[in-house]
Formats: sequence, C-alpha cells, structure tokens
Amino acid sequence: MSAVGRLDLSPRAVGAAFAAGAVLILAVFLATGGTARIGAAANEALDGTLVAAGFGLKRVYIEGASPEAEAAIQQALQLSAGQPITRIDLEAVRQQAESVGWVESARVVRLLPDTLIVDVREHDRLAIWQDGRQAWVLDAGGQIIPGVDARRHPDLPLVVGTGAAEAAPAILPLIRQRPRLASRLEALIRVDERRWDLRLKDGSTILLPASDEEAALIQLDAMDQRERLLDLGFSRVDLRTPEAVALRAGGAA
Repeated sequence: MSAVGRLDLSPRAVGAAFAAGAVLILAVFLATGGTARIGAAANEALDGTLVAAGFGLKRVYIEGASPEAEAAIQQALQLSAGQPITRIDLEAVRQQAESVGWVESARVVRLLPDTLIVDVREHDRLAIWQDGRQAWVLDAGGQIIPGVDARRHPDLPLVVGTGAAEAAPAILPLIRQRPRLASRLEALIRVDERRWDLRLKDGSTILLPASDEEAALIQLDAMDQRERLLDLGFSRVDLRTPEAVALRAGGAA
C-alpha cells in the first residue's frame, strides 16, 4: 500500500504511460513481423491502441508524378485515412502504384507516426504513334503507355504507320541531335515497315534509306550547312542512294 501511495496518478503521468505502452506494442509488432502471431481480437485491440496513440494514417505524399498521373495513382492506392499505419502492406501499395500505366516503378516509405511517401518514376514519353485513326503515347522502348491520352501531348514527335512504334526508338534520338531538322519536322512516316519518310511543316518530304539512316542524316547536315538546304523550299529530298541525292523543286525553290 505504501508503494501504491507513492505512484504518480496525475493525468499527465497516465497519458505518458499510455503512450509509452503504445510505443512498446508498436516495437513488438514491427519486430515480430506483423499479425501472423497475434489473434484477430488482439489485432483489433492493437489497432485501436495504435490509432489512439497517433499511429493512424493521416498523410500520403505522391512524389515524382506528373499532375496527369497523380490522380490515377491516388485512385489506385487502396488506403484509408485513420487506418493503423503499421498494418499497411508496403509491398501491396507499391504494386498498386505500379499498376497505373504511367508508372514504370515505385518505392513506398513509411514515416512514423502517420505518413506514407509513394515515390514513383514514370515512363519516359518518346512519341505519339498514329496507326489508322488511333493514336497512342510510346515510352522510350517503343511500348504503348496504357491510359495516356495522346491528345494531351502535342509536343511529342508524331510517328505514323505500321511498324513505326518498334522503329521509333532508333530514329528519334538521331532527329533530336539535329535541332534545325527537328524544329521543322511534322511527322515521321514508316514506309513498308522498312524505312522512313520525314514530313516537314512546309509540306516537303525527306526520304531516308532502309539502312544506315545516320549516314543519310549526316549527308543532309552537310548539304544544309553549305547551302541552307532546309530553307530552300524543295518539295522532295531523296537520300535513299548515297551516291546521288535527288532533289525536286517546290513552288519557292
């Protein structure tokens, strides 16, 4: 009895003891790896204790996502405010984030007591691929990115035709290396699934060979540096034969 009389039973001391007990339960929970060793009734009690101690989910931050992708990621994450943060399966959250077509990879971090961070990396957007009346956004590997509206990316290069998606990752870096050509480009058209025609904004066309496209573009660069070829208004520049470049005059040429 004398020992009991010396106990501090003030509200502040009782609250501190309660919080310390919750932290101890949390430590045991994390150390044992989850709920496999705890019965259902004990789990409910644990959930209530943890939430009451401040370990309920309050904030989810999605980092690395574009505004267009963020809404889709938020919808895919099956999270509820107030659920015990220690009971959240981080691997499941990662898989939910990566189920969104925009997302190439995701990493989930739990910040106690009440925050999750979902750090995503989106697919690089390479081009718009148009085949017939349909259009898709391609990633850097030439694969379609599911769920992306091509109409919202008018800044991306346009590649057209059957087989254009598979061939685009090889040709587009060569085009980007040539700003004068890239700034004039309207579309890259795949011809017979073996070579490209470059359609320029002024209506002219540059015909590339089926092989060694880079050599043909180097040849085009040389003529453009000497003669400002891209400014002369030719309707057609045929580079399919390296030994004999064929030019067709346009209205202004």
